[in-house]
Amino acid sequence: MSRRTGQKGHIEESGRWWVVRWWMDVAGQDKRALKRAKICPVSGPGSLTKSERTRRAREIIAESGADTEEHFNKVVKPQQLKSGVTFKEQAETWFRNQSSRKRKPVAESTKDWWRDCLDNWLIPHLGDLPVSAVNNGAVKNLVSIMSKELGPKSITSYVGIVKQVVASAVNAEGEEIYPRKWNPEFMDMPVVDKSEQNVPAFTAEVMTGLAKWKNVVVRMIFILCGAAGLRIGEVLGIDIAKHISADFRTIIIKQKARNCKIEDRVKTQASYRKVDLDPCVAVLLKAFVGSRKTGLVFASRNGKPLSLSNILKRHLHPALKALHYINPSTGDHKAGSHAFRRFRNTFLRNRTNCPVGLYQYWLAHANASMSELYDKIKEDDAFRLEWAEKCGIGFALSPLIVPNVPKTEPIRESAKAA
Repeated sequence: MSRRTGQKGHIEESGRWWVVRWWMDVAGQDKRALKRAKICPVSGPGSLTKSERTRRAREIIAESGADTEEHFNKVVKPQQLKSGVTFKEQAETWFRNQSSRKRKPVAESTKDWWRDCLDNWLIPHLGDLPVSAVNNGAVKNLVSIMSKELGPKSITSYVGIVKQVVASAVNAEGEEIYPRKWNPEFMDMPVVDKSEQNVPAFTAEVMTGLAKWKNVVVRMIFILCGAAGLRIGEVLGIDIAKHISADFRTIIIKQKARNCKIEDRVKTQASYRKVDLDPCVAVLLKAFVGSRKTGLVFASRNGKPLSLSNILKRHLHPALKALHYINPSTGDHKAGSHAFRRFRNTFLRNRTNCPVGLYQYWLAHANASMSELYDKIKEDDAFRLEWAEKCGIGFALSPLIVPNVPKTEPIRESAKAA
C-alpha cells in the first residue's frame, strides 16, 4: 500500500455551518484521528448548493493531504516498520482468529492441517521475517524449497496459507497493511495437473474381494462405503437409534467420527443427507446390528468410534495387498478410504441410469447451478428407495452369515468370513 484510498468524507449540519468529517493518520498512533472542518454557512452569504458542498468537501480533504502517498510514507510506513511484526507472530494471530471465528466455523481437521502446515513448512522458513518482507521474492524461495519434497497441489495449498497470513495483518479499520499483487509466474508456482493426482478408485473385482474380508466388523464397513458411497468418517459416526430407518434401507448422515471422537458436524452443508441402500445391503446391516438398540453401529470395546488409521493399516491395506491391487498413481498396493466413494460415483454415473440429481445427492456433491439447487429429489423417499434397488451396488456379495456384534465387542483379527 502506497497511500490511502480516496475519502469522500461525511458532510453534516452543525449549528450554522455545514462541516465535513474525515479520517487522518497521525504520527505515533495506530488509530487514525477524526478531523472536522467548516465548508460553508447553512444559509445566507457564502452558502453553497449540495453539489457545491460535496465538491468543496473533497477539496478540503485533498488539501489536508490525508490520502496522499507522501503523507502515508511519512506517517504510516514508519509506524509499520517500527512494529516489526514477524511472520511467525502474525501466523499465530491468524491461526487463533480463524480457529475461533463464528462466521463459517472451521472443522477440527482443517485446524490440524493448518497447524501442520505452519509448524512444518511456513514458520521454519518464513517465521523470522517481518510480515512486510514476505513478498513474491520470499515466497519464490519457499516454493523452491518445498518443490524438493512436496507435490504441486500441496505447494499451491501452502502458499495459499502464506497469502492469508499476510492479508490478515490489518489496521484498526480492517484495511490490509501489506496488500500484495502475487505473481505466480515470478514465484515459479507449479501447475496442478489433476490427471497426475493420487485419486485411485476401486474396481468391481476389488470391491467383491473386500466384501469377503475376514474381519466381520471391517467387512461391513467396506460394504457400506462401497455400496453407499459414504465417507468412512460418516460410516463410523452412524448411531443405531438416530441415523438408521426402521427398515434399514436409509441412513441419515448428521455427524462424523474423527480421531475416535464424534463431531457434531459433517464435511459440507451438502453432506447432511439421506443415503438409501440396496435391499441386500440393508439385510446385511440389519443382521449386523442385531438386537442392539443404541450406540454406534461400529464401536470399540468402550463404545467409542473405531480408529480410521487402524482400519487402513490393519485391514484395508493388507486386504488390497492380498487382492494384488495396484494403485495406478503410486505403483503400490495402498489406497485411501476415498477410493470407495470414487468407485460408487463411477458405477452410478456410468453403469446405471440413475438420475444425475439423485446420485449427486447421495454422494453429497455441492450444488453447482440454480437448477441443482431447485432439485428437491431429497424429499421423495419412495423414489430414492426405488432407484437404490434399481441401481444395485456394482459388486458381488457372498452369502455371508453376519453375527450380532455388540458395541462392547472389540474388533477380532481372527474372525472368519463364512
